[in-house]
Amino acid sequence: MWTRSFTLYFGARTISLLGDAMMPVASALAIGRVYGIAGVGYVLALWTASAVLVMLFGGVVADRIGARRLMIGADVVRVVTQGVVAVAFLDGAPPYALLLVMAFLSGTAAGMFEPGVNGMVPLVAKDPQRANATLKIAEAVTQLAGPALAGVLIVVAGPVVVYTVDAATFLVSGVCLLLVRVTVPRPEPSDVLSDLRRGWEEFKARSWMWSVILVWVFWGVLVVGPYVPLSSQVIGADYGWVMAALGLGTVLGGLVAIRLRPRRPLAAGAVALSGYVAVPLTVALALPLPLLMAGHLLGGCAWAFWSVMWSTSVQTQVAPDVLNRVNAYQVAGSVAGMAVGQALAGPVTALVEPRAFLLGSALVAVGVVAALLLIKPVRRLGREPQEAGGRSISVSAGLLT
Repeated sequence: MWTRSFTLYFGARTISLLGDAMMPVASALAIGRVYGIAGVGYVLALWTASAVLVMLFGGVVADRIGARRLMIGADVVRVVTQGVVAVAFLDGAPPYALLLVMAFLSGTAAGMFEPGVNGMVPLVAKDPQRANATLKIAEAVTQLAGPALAGVLIVVAGPVVVYTVDAATFLVSGVCLLLVRVTVPRPEPSDVLSDLRRGWEEFKARSWMWSVILVWVFWGVLVVGPYVPLSSQVIGADYGWVMAALGLGTVLGGLVAIRLRPRRPLAAGAVALSGYVAVPLTVALALPLPLLMAGHLLGGCAWAFWSVMWSTSVQTQVAPDVLNRVNAYQVAGSVAGMAVGQALAGPVTALVEPRAFLLGSALVAVGVVAALLLIKPVRRLGREPQEAGGRSISVSAGLLT
């Protein structure tokens, strides 16, 4: 698996994910210190919403010019946006309008970057599940190191250094991607609307995929969307350590996903996802730090295993020539609810105490797991690649080798 292309791609994703892992903590502490919970929530929501708005077009462009080129361009944009925010913090309290503009531009770049993340894996690795699990472990390590690093840098050096380091991670990511060499099939001539329509038809034809995304809207609005703004305020100074435990759990989940290959991956992933209930529940109950970290360790393991099963299913069940477009639809749908949840984090505190809301999040998480297991196409989807209509097809038709 460790070819030159996969090694470079692994390096690009790892360093970029480190920067991503730092930012929620940096935003919660740096922006929250000046503009409060609502200020953090609106910045995160605008970032997410702008990513969703352009993601579908990102999938079209990625299928036309290649995901690698588009991802490099997105990294360049984010080097600039994070650098501007770093400079703005030199005065102590940057204008909130500037933070919103940079969040919009950075989110737009992320929306163009994200559709190619899944699409690149079959191009650089012959075993998608092993590659996804390895990348998930890397993500977990960054989730372990990123929050702690951001917390330390905020205290020791301030937000200027945090945002500068984040800009540097995107620079390194772009250079690594520039060095990756992959062969991309030349697409047939078509217009943007036709490409969008083709992606939508492929997405719509897979009931297991769109049904998961429908359920995931509730997950985004009521579980993961408001989690960072609310939990960072409830947990306080120990937030970085709790997030580090979440990252360590993700490492363990990735290791399990490397070894375990269930016959029905989405069903197994949904069962594992039940462990994520511990994340909002332990915060809502205001448990001591060791129990908070234990709950997030379990939640991280659960989340990682589900993520690997989902990513591998998408990559192996969708034809390579439309993978980026289909991936754009499923990612846009899955994160749309998150933007709403982030925007609600501030206003909801005027109506409901944060711990009470997080207790409701735990109950919603239970409902999401139950809903996934009740959906027959999700429960029955196997490892064998299938056509949109459900017939088995050869592996070579589902994977780029």
